[in-house]
Amino acid sequence: MSLFPTGEDRVTVAEAFRHTRDSDAPAVLLDVRERNEWEAGHAPGAVHAPLSGLVTGAALPSAAQARPLVVICRSGQRSRRAAALLAGRGAVVADVEGGMRAWAAAGHPVVDVRGNSGSIA
Repeated sequence: MSLFPTGEDRVTVAEAFRHTRDSDAPAVLLDVRERNEWEAGHAPGAVHAPLSGLVTGAALPSAAQARPLVVICRSGQRSRRAAALLAGRGAVVADVEGGMRAWAAAGHPVVDVRGNSGSIA
């Protein structure tokens, strides 16, 4: 059975939070926004891999390789594209409905690159 009940699919922010905090086998929260967006604010523990790099064939960062992925962007559009691309590479993947805007609106933490309170660019 897949980590994500419907295979490659969209998950809510609550489901994303749960999947990436599962103590047995957590999925990796993969942020596919561009560097300036990532630096302004991202979820603690997320791994950064900009969609622009993935589209040109960049490898996933080592922390995200061979792991289930929950892909997030600002609003959910780029993450949907990244999820399809990564599924094509054989990844177990879902993307987050509403992206980082929904993540922050749900009250989940957002930090900048220095670990301070961040914002969604």
